[in-house]
Amino acid sequence: MIRSIITSLLFVLPVFGFHLEAADKAKVVFISGKPSHGRMKHEHRAGNMILAKALNESKLKVECVLVPHYGYPKDESVFEGASTVVIFCTGHGGHVLNPKLKEFDALMKKGVGVVMIHWATEAVKGEPGNRFLQWMGGFCDLNWSVNPHWTPSFKAVKHPIWNGVKPFSLNDEWYYHMRFVDKLKGVTPILTDLPPPETLRRRDGARSGNPAVRKAVANGESQHVAWAYERKDGGRGFGFTGGHEHKNWKDDNYRTIMLNAILWTAKVDIPEDGVPSSKLTDEDITANLD
Repeated sequence: MIRSIITSLLFVLPVFGFHLEAADKAKVVFISGKPSHGRMKHEHRAGNMILAKALNESKLKVECVLVPHYGYPKDESVFEGASTVVIFCTGHGGHVLNPKLKEFDALMKKGVGVVMIHWATEAVKGEPGNRFLQWMGGFCDLNWSVNPHWTPSFKAVKHPIWNGVKPFSLNDEWYYHMRFVDKLKGVTPILTDLPPPETLRRRDGARSGNPAVRKAVANGESQHVAWAYERKDGGRGFGFTGGHEHKNWKDDNYRTIMLNAILWTAKVDIPEDGVPSSKLTDEDITANLD
């Protein structure tokens, strides 16, 4: 009988220790939308997997959980103990949050962070857009924001999200002229540049141009394509309009900005040199594509 008790303890203690270790880490939940474009574009699931793997291998106090299916979690218990939620999905009418605004708002009101990548930053006007303003301080708004491919040059900003990141320039479908909260209260621009006139060569349309954005660029107003937001409830949000080109995750600065931002929204201290991650190979980039 004594031998049986000892055997049981030897089994239970390591498991108990694992739970203690996991509880000591910030939990990050990744939500991936259904495929929306061709291969190597809008790779929601594969992009999330790259980021989650890098964070889990960083040896920092973070534990990433990838929702195993496309869309909003069928089992919402995955949010229990979450410090932040990363969403990479189709936007506007196809956004994974549209049918779950009330439930997700309750999560946000608990101080949980949120990160939205690329098309996930685009919300429908009205309640969804208003919620996005509350959660992350801004969103991509049709007939106000635009979605050209261009190559901005980003200069360093004094913010932990820039830890270990050098100024960089990279071509992507960088949405700009976001709809932000009044006077940018609580918002810290992270990636900013003035778009060249050629980004507005297309005719006016829902995502191609409008009088307001044309005036802003003509007036020399720099545009924020990634931003950090501190909410009144203590929660944090981060919007990142890049992410169209899956290959861009190979760029160390681009990838580190996102990894740092996820940690920041989870309220985990970011190392002075940024989140460490291994360089990605072509094999890494082409793995797990939709």
